Amino acid sequence: MCRSIHQLHNFEPPATAEEIHAAALQYVRKIAGSTRPSAVNQEAFDQAVAAVSAATADLLAALVTTAAPKNREEEAAKARARAERRYAS
Repeated sequence: MCRSIHQLHNFEPPATAEEIHAAALQYVRKIAGSTRPSAVNQEAFDQAVAAVSAATADLLAALVTTAAPKNREEEAAKARARAERRYAS
């Protein structure tokens, strides 16, 4: 369920609002134990996603590093290579 949560810090270009929201949504889904809340829980679910998104954006803005920013395409290629090795028959 949380496999789509990826590192968002220290990339060029920086993480987008959509990426932050997607990570927050996956986190709340994991904590709630469901991918779709019931109608009665929808408001609480949406509020939690908004709060986690805001906290994530604040965290990313506050983090400091001396490392050079990572390239998204290079990191994606590395992840694909790891997956190929892991799932090779």
